[in-house]
Amino acid sequence: MSRTVQNVSPIIIAHRGASGYRLEHTLAAYELAIALGADYIEPDLVSTKDGVLIARHENEISETTNIANHPEFAHLQTTKIIDGETKTGWFTEDFTLRELKTLRAKERIPQLRFQNTAYDGLLEIPTLQEIIDLVKVKSREINREIGIYPEIKHPTYFQSIGLALEAPLLATLTANGYQGANAPVFIQSFEVSNLQDLSTKTDLPLVQLLNDSGKPYDFVVSGCESTYADLVTASGLKEIAKYAKAIGIHKNLLFPRDSNGKLRRRIREASRREEACCQTSPTSLVTDAHAAGLLVHVWTFRNEDYFLPLDFQGNPQAEYELFFNLGVDGVFSDYPDMAFAVKEKLQFKLGSP
Repeated sequence: MSRTVQNVSPIIIAHRGASGYRLEHTLAAYELAIALGADYIEPDLVSTKDGVLIARHENEISETTNIANHPEFAHLQTTKIIDGETKTGWFTEDFTLRELKTLRAKERIPQLRFQNTAYDGLLEIPTLQEIIDLVKVKSREINREIGIYPEIKHPTYFQSIGLALEAPLLATLTANGYQGANAPVFIQSFEVSNLQDLSTKTDLPLVQLLNDSGKPYDFVVSGCESTYADLVTASGLKEIAKYAKAIGIHKNLLFPRDSNGKLRRRIREASRREEACCQTSPTSLVTDAHAAGLLVHVWTFRNEDYFLPLDFQGNPQAEYELFFNLGVDGVFSDYPDMAFAVKEKLQFKLGSP
């Protein structure tokens, strides 16, 4: 039996939709995720030239659309520096929504998900409003409230070009009735300052994303020396709790991997014997975050061996069990049906311990 800090069953967050089965960030992926048991669907948000929020993992879209097959847009190919990285391709902020709607999505990792290439060229790039419309329709149809979990992508960059994402995001959510701390919404960002600012403008739940290396890009720009490693300390978590309701963390922050891709182990001496056994040992992050009053959502769970620790290759269910049994409050999954099945198997115990 497993429990979470709020004594409720952990949520299943469909990472870019049911992206293991359909092209990520398409209405088809979000709709399937809902059918497979997801509690929330996760759109990554970027902006068009005319300020419309759309769902793409990156504002550079050559990997996820057929833009290269549109000669009428060849002149818009360019090179930019995004969060300190030089990227060449086509960028959403150089296109109007009408232009982007002429494109079609394609599978981002066909070498791993060849089955999804069957949908290449068939599906549009959705707007945030279209995603919300879908969620509301499906929630009524299945009589189950589905939440949305938007990520603000590259906030410092979009602010620098006059297309800040935060204001239109809040305006769209408000217009659609999402208000208050209990609304079925989580707003997430890898940067800190934009979340701190949002916390003064909305009561909607905010999520500080935390990577297993590096630092938030707004820290890079401001010269702040703190890193993600500093943010996951007990004192760092207390600071996050001043503006956020949850942290969204890389799996390695709970169970680090060694150089061979296996989960790191600790040695436990057997009593009265010289033998020793190895045991998977999590960091204290879940305990520390819960002590600070923060929920813990973990990313990203995928079925393919390429993404799994060596310990769980061929058995992705076991990885879910490991994290669920640790008391995490939610998981981001490309395969929400598997997350749902494992959660059901564990039969989360509610009520008194």
